[in-house]
Parts: sequence; structure tokens; C-alpha cells
Amino acid sequence: MTTHTLPTILVVEDDTNLRVALRDNLEHQGGYAVEEATTVREAREHLAKRSFQLILLDVMLPDGDGYSLCRALRDEGVATPVLMLTARTLEDDVVRGFEAGAQDYLGKPYRLRELLARVGALVKRSGGAPMKLVRFAGYKMDLDRRKVETPEGAGVELTRTEFDLLAFLVREKERVLRRDDILDAVWGKDVVVDPHTVDNFVSSLKKKLGWNSASRFAIQTVRGVGYRMEIEAP
Repeated sequence: MTTHTLPTILVVEDDTNLRVALRDNLEHQGGYAVEEATTVREAREHLAKRSFQLILLDVMLPDGDGYSLCRALRDEGVATPVLMLTARTLEDDVVRGFEAGAQDYLGKPYRLRELLARVGALVKRSGGAPMKLVRFAGYKMDLDRRKVETPEGAGVELTRTEFDLLAFLVREKERVLRRDDILDAVWGKDVVVDPHTVDNFVSSLKKKLGWNSASRFAIQTVRGVGYRMEIEAP
């Protein structure tokens, strides 16, 4: 049985056979803990909840592409190494992957020993401790230490749920998020919570962050739907 004391890898792959084979090889041959996602959205949900030593990322996904996800993570300050694993191996595809912020690129079908060697090198290079520092509107969020600082450097005391909610809103900035989607991502899909609980937590979050009309961010209410996080460009 794997535990999260092992280096943990997020495998983002929508092909069931390939994903299961990757998981089994990484767990049994490589000695890693593995979590799985089949879509960009699922990958985001995993990344909102924990840190990884490596992301093994397919390029073509049902709801987006690996290039865009990797680029977005880099823009958000997530420095977790990314190994793109894909059948698209033309030079332009490889270059596009590196330009998006990937550390390595391996074509399918892969050779197991080569895959494990590349994974091992990336995990070792990261020191086993991914850096996850997110900046927005002058605030700093350390996703590993679960700390938030104001633009003036003061700490913001947030509950676990408030922190997870803020992390989700920042990651999904400029998107209209339904209350049910927020509940699934932050509270969990199997947890039964009144959708209007989100309203109370958003209100508390604004107060603790010291939001006012001059702030460079806003958590906008979208009537009848949910919320949208708006952040001014630096």
C-alpha cells in the first residue's frame, strides 16, 4: 500500500489503459505514490488539495490541453516539474511543450526504463519538495505551508476551508463558478452542504483579506449562479 510519505506523482491521462499502466509501473517499479486525473478539471481539483513532486501530463484531454494547463500553472507560480507524455512528437509539439513550462517531454509508446529514469531525475532535481507560491493582487499564498500574506507582509489567519476556497477562486480566476462546483472542489463531492454555505465563507474571506473598493481583486457575485474572482493585472 502506498502512502503520501513517498514522492507523489499526479498522472493526468484520459486513456484508462494507459493511465492504469502508468500508475502500476510508477507504484510497483518506481516506488512512488500516484494520484490520477482524467481531465484538466480533475487535475485542478487534485492540485488545489495537495502538492506533488511531479505532474505526468498528457497533451490532449477531453476538456482542454496539457500545454494550456502547464502554462497556467507556471503563471500562477506553481513550480512542480512537468513531464509531458504524448503521441505528438513532432519538433513543433516538443518545442511548444517546453515553451509552456514543461521540464521534459516523452513520446508514446514509451520505454519503461526510460520513463522511470526521466521521472526519477525530475523528482530528484525538485528535491522532493515542490514549490507552490501563488501571488495575486499583491497577496502571497504558500500552498505547501498554507499561509497567506497581505501586500504589506501581514499574515492572514484562515481556516482550512477558507484557505481551500481562496486557492480555488484564485486558480479559476475570471471564470464564473457555480456554487455546486465550488462545493465539489472545496468541500468534496460526497459532502452534503447547503449551497448558500458558500456565501457565508466568501463573506468571511473578504473580511479577513481586508477587501475594500480600492483592492486589486474582487470576488464578484454572479446573481443566480455563484461567484467570479477578478484580479487586476500586475
